[in-house]
Amino acid sequence: MYALLAFLPILFCVVVMAVFNFPAKVALPISWAMACVFGFIFWKMSLIKLIAYSIAGLLNSIDVIIIIFGAILVMNTLKKSGGMASINNGFKKVSIDARIQAIIVGFMFASFIEGAAGFGTPAALAAPLLVSLGFPPVAAATTALICDSTAVSFGAIGTPVAQSIACLGSEIATDKFCADLSFYTALSHAAMGIFVPFMAVAFMCKFFGKERSFKPALAVLPFAVFAGLCFTVPYVAISALFGYEFPSLLGALFGLPVTVIAAKKGFLIPKTVWNFENCENQKENKITVTNLKDNNMPLFKAWLPYILIALLLIITRIPALGIKQFLQNDWFTVKFPEVFGVENTSYTLKWAFLPGTFFIIVALITVGLHKMSKSEVKSAWSESLKQVGGAAVAIVFGLALVQIMRFSGSNDVNDNGIKSMIFYMAQALSKVGQKLYIVFAPVIGVLGAFVSGSNTVSDTLFTNLQYQSAVNLNLDAVLIVSMQVIGGAIGNMICVNNTVAACATVGASGKEGKIIRINLIPTAIYTAVIIAVVSIIMSV
Repeated sequence: MYALLAFLPILFCVVVMAVFNFPAKVALPISWAMACVFGFIFWKMSLIKLIAYSIAGLLNSIDVIIIIFGAILVMNTLKKSGGMASINNGFKKVSIDARIQAIIVGFMFASFIEGAAGFGTPAALAAPLLVSLGFPPVAAATTALICDSTAVSFGAIGTPVAQSIACLGSEIATDKFCADLSFYTALSHAAMGIFVPFMAVAFMCKFFGKERSFKPALAVLPFAVFAGLCFTVPYVAISALFGYEFPSLLGALFGLPVTVIAAKKGFLIPKTVWNFENCENQKENKITVTNLKDNNMPLFKAWLPYILIALLLIITRIPALGIKQFLQNDWFTVKFPEVFGVENTSYTLKWAFLPGTFFIIVALITVGLHKMSKSEVKSAWSESLKQVGGAAVAIVFGLALVQIMRFSGSNDVNDNGIKSMIFYMAQALSKVGQKLYIVFAPVIGVLGAFVSGSNTVSDTLFTNLQYQSAVNLNLDAVLIVSMQVIGGAIGNMICVNNTVAACATVGASGKEGKIIRINLIPTAIYTAVIIAVVSIIMSV
């Protein structure tokens, strides 16, 4: 019974968003209220705890809201300065084909940002760039979310894998275990990652193209697979040679220039150009594109803010440089004590380390670099503040929901001997036997990411459960844990937080349900491929 009750708020959220097109800012508050009622009645949580965990969710949402606001601010600043128009023209010189642009910007550029920063940043940066190139807003957000999947397990300099290792502890996570986990996670991911660029383009053409067909995507299949290989081959090699910190970052750093050069040379490029002219939502999209100021800015100058963001993210994420530790010390943090003395409700804002802080700093620097007027700056900031409003409501209630579900049984068991909602959800999926557990292992990871909005949090919640289930069922623990890490990355395509963030940055708030409904299909395909690949690896 507890498992069914725990699933109900999540199922409600999925159904009303995906089937009835409820916006996230409406669906998530209702799901949160359901969790509160169930927590009070069935988990015997006190009102003080329910309020405290809800406030903790509000505090934890600050990080995500700053990231979203910063990404929107950079986009609007570049729109007002003329930088976005120049970037737009630069991409069109590489290729005017929307399919090629989706691969270069949505997959390669987003994978690079994922490797450096993670935590919802890639889609929030890539989607506005796609809109500036003529993509309808919902198509841009959908494509960016599908593309931001393979790179996620090694995002933010390998944070999700590092978190899984930390959850297991040094006695289990030996050097060999860590090396194997890194390699098999990359190898399994790569089997599908080769085809992710094509899959993103295929769904883009099917759901947003004027033909409503997969046929235009087939013409770009050779280039899409070439791009997938340019990323996944170095990605797997780096995971085998150097571990889990740099596969995504260096894989994209190699693949991005190679694909750009190939596109410029016309290598494997279809002869017939495809774009979004005369397609649904094009009228809405034209409004976005024609708002761009065009002042013939040099391309390097226009790209400089993004170059600065990338450099800041890289140098502050590599532990060996020491900057990461410096920015995370007490000088640059704001600490909030436990709310009403309830455990697991304290919060620390590491504002100097947040990607969103770098976005805001770069947006301010851009004012001087691009010689913007006061009216242009004021317009960029006011538009950004308006856009972040709806997303903020959804994220606050989404994270409040997560906090209640996670800590309805603090330390796995609450004061009444009842374990957390999250535990019962995962436990129900794990009681399926050895053969079926291989099917459910990545699904647990997907579920964790959908609920929490993060591969890292999904791994925090479920790594130990996955490991223990593997031991109990006599399955290879490394491969089962790798399926958890991969599942969390796949869930990135449909997780509510990232969907809300992507929609907010392109002005498509309220369309989250449509995107989740579409992206459930590639999520299922990716998961099925991983199950097949890991099953083959286990058999040999």
